[in-house]
Amino acid sequence: MTTAGEGRSRTAGDAALVTTCGRRIVVKCLRLAPADRPIGRVTLDVGPDRGGEPGVWAALTADEARDLAQHLLAHAALAERGPVGPSAG
Repeated sequence: MTTAGEGRSRTAGDAALVTTCGRRIVVKCLRLAPADRPIGRVTLDVGPDRGGEPGVWAALTADEARDLAQHLLAHAALAERGPVGPSAG
């Protein structure tokens, strides 16, 4: 098991994490099998926070999931760099 931060850990078969604000994020694969055309989606379930504020749920196509992953990685890199500009001194 690797630890990604306090309250956030993942194993090879685990697609869930708990954020520092207490939200549990679960990623799963949803398969619907109508006879004429099977459908596969990646689901993203962001649960309620510690204060009970409701979460959200989304079903993404494979391409949408890849686009979201690219956006998350790009913004993670920006967040790691810290502040930029004259006030960063």
